[in-house]
Amino acid sequence: MNNVTRRAVLAAALLAGTVLSTSAFADPKAALAELQTKVLSTGPLGEQPSPASSVVLGDDEIAKIKAMNATAAIVMHYGGNDWSRAQVEGLKDQFGKMGIKVIAVTDAGFKPEKQVADIETVMAQKPTIIVSVPTDPAATAGAYKAAAAAGTKIVFMENVPPGMKAGQDYVSVVSADNYGNGVAAAHLMAEALNGKGKIGLVFHAADFFVTKQRYTAFKKTIADNYPDIKIVAEQGIGGPDFTGDAEKAASAILTSNPGLNGIWAVWDVPAEGVISAARNAGRDDLVITTIDLGENVAIDIAKGGFVKGLGAQRPFDQGVTEAKLAGYGLLGKKAPDFVALNALPVTKDNLLDAWKTVYRTEATSKIKGSMN
Repeated sequence: MNNVTRRAVLAAALLAGTVLSTSAFADPKAALAELQTKVLSTGPLGEQPSPASSVVLGDDEIAKIKAMNATAAIVMHYGGNDWSRAQVEGLKDQFGKMGIKVIAVTDAGFKPEKQVADIETVMAQKPTIIVSVPTDPAATAGAYKAAAAAGTKIVFMENVPPGMKAGQDYVSVVSADNYGNGVAAAHLMAEALNGKGKIGLVFHAADFFVTKQRYTAFKKTIADNYPDIKIVAEQGIGGPDFTGDAEKAASAILTSNPGLNGIWAVWDVPAEGVISAARNAGRDDLVITTIDLGENVAIDIAKGGFVKGLGAQRPFDQGVTEAKLAGYGLLGKKAPDFVALNALPVTKDNLLDAWKTVYRTEATSKIKGSMN
């Protein structure tokens, strides 16, 4: 299949609502380059993605929103990583431009019962807007439905509770290309291993749509494209101590598989635990790939350490997009059901530029100081 035919097949599949890996590439570099030109994920309800660039508010619309004196609550699933902090910063930045006051930012610590309580607490303040990522869609659905019934405009990150409809119960859902980032992490693993080896997976053992996408994409990409790379072990982690849980899981995988060449971790915080396990096992040759560009894994990449590459989200831009969509809700403006932002493959070669793309700021002094 030539490149033109491959692109035509992929486009047709996406229009049909299916997701294909960009794979069927002999060269991981070619696959990684193509990833940055399209979104591979569909939405949590199978929605086709709209680009973030399509979400626009004009000056007159901004003026109308400012006159509303609206308020917003940001109800996070988890606040303990750079991704969450950047999301909140992007939201606050754009809400500030729209004259919307942020009255609460909550952190559920990945506990559904805590998030339900957080929603009930912020609703006592009667926010005009809630932006939130559900920890467990089913367990939190009742609280979100009650907020929607009270007239609060809801914009979801990443996932949607069952029984809620876009344009009716919530404005829209915004996500990174999590499937695409899983694909990126797989190609980066293959590139670092020269297409051959035995690997293990540390995945998220929870009903969480976006981490399932990453896991599915990574496994499918390896299986479809790299017959000489074998997945020989998998361990799930549930948190909330994702670093500690991942360290234990990776240690068990390494002990049971002394010839292991690499481990994929579902995001950067678990990857930190895998790094610790590899270091403790004296496995300086272990290859790690992951998703999300946090400072600690960025430092490891800069040093030429265990992490050879990752698929990065664009959390600041995602927050900006979510805030704009909240504005759509206030104006009664029709919004796309699902908006997604392209994956960004990151290696040492583009680390500093990628950090600026992801966080809208220069890389930290610790990252720059680790480049060798």
